[in-house]
Amino acid sequence: MKKVALITGVNGQDGAYLAQFLIKKNYKVIGTAKTIAKSKIWRLKRLKIDKKIVFCKLNLNNKKNIEYIFNKYKFDEFYNLAGHSIVTTSFKNYLNIANSTAMGVIRILDAIKNCNRKIKFYQATSSEIFGDSSKKFQDEKTNFNPKNPYAISKLFAHLITRNFREYHNIYAVSGILFNHESPLRGEEFVTRKIVKGLINITNKKQHVLKVGNLDSKRDWGFAKEYVQAMWKMMQLKEPQDFVISSGKAYSVKHFIDLTLKQLGIKGKWIGKKNKRKFITSENKTIIAVSPKLIRKKEYKLLIGNSSKAKKILKWKPKISINKLVEIMVEEEKKFLLI
Repeated sequence: MKKVALITGVNGQDGAYLAQFLIKKNYKVIGTAKTIAKSKIWRLKRLKIDKKIVFCKLNLNNKKNIEYIFNKYKFDEFYNLAGHSIVTTSFKNYLNIANSTAMGVIRILDAIKNCNRKIKFYQATSSEIFGDSSKKFQDEKTNFNPKNPYAISKLFAHLITRNFREYHNIYAVSGILFNHESPLRGEEFVTRKIVKGLINITNKKQHVLKVGNLDSKRDWGFAKEYVQAMWKMMQLKEPQDFVISSGKAYSVKHFIDLTLKQLGIKGKWIGKKNKRKFITSENKTIIAVSPKLIRKKEYKLLIGNSSKAKKILKWKPKISINKLVEIMVEEEKKFLLI
């Protein structure tokens, strides 16, 4: 019989890639989101899987809605990928974020406990839970030190998942994922903003790309690879939490330079620190730092240590930062031509 998986946030970057991966593994996929509008499922359409998913609305703030889903569908695996994903805006929505990202997880786990304890549960945890870490590399034993409402809510979800696993003997795991990018990333994220902005500039649809801190570094990986790790975590005999990362960090400027090279844009950087800008060989400024986009507080660099995943899950990233940029540029160019 086909396995059945439910994915919350199926219309997001990770949800779309995970749905594609599971469909290829012959799963029946039930995809949920707050709204299933045509404009919201563009990722699924681009992957050509929108017709292969059973869609339903799900509000994680509503206990009765969650119970209805559990009574209507029978599924083997539950992947919780829904929730707020932008750190900076989390300071404006404390209550909403706590309700969906933190309390929503309790409602799901409670439904599993009451309806069917055999359902396996995956919680999407963020590397933001480490915050200002004192360690150079973060692994599963690193102390938590969240510094924003998003991270605090994610940590609550992470800890309550572990609590249900240990206290109620439920198969419940958390994947502590570091930054992962792709052509399906939202335009509000810096990597996609860079790629789309520079392509628009080459097509004369945009004049200048405005960015924040060029020296800010991130541990960037490829989202399509990371969802494979999610599935692998759900196939173990005993549930465990894992850090999923590339183990390397690169600056925003480095990501921009790779994108410029991929697009064949020639020029040079001039100025210092936050006054830097990139001018082309025709002496046009196409990249500039905007003070409005610089975070008031830049957290310490986080780099993941995925040794445990490599050993137990037999998972390790294969796509380099150079290849990631190439994939994002080529896909973006293809999409903009449609």
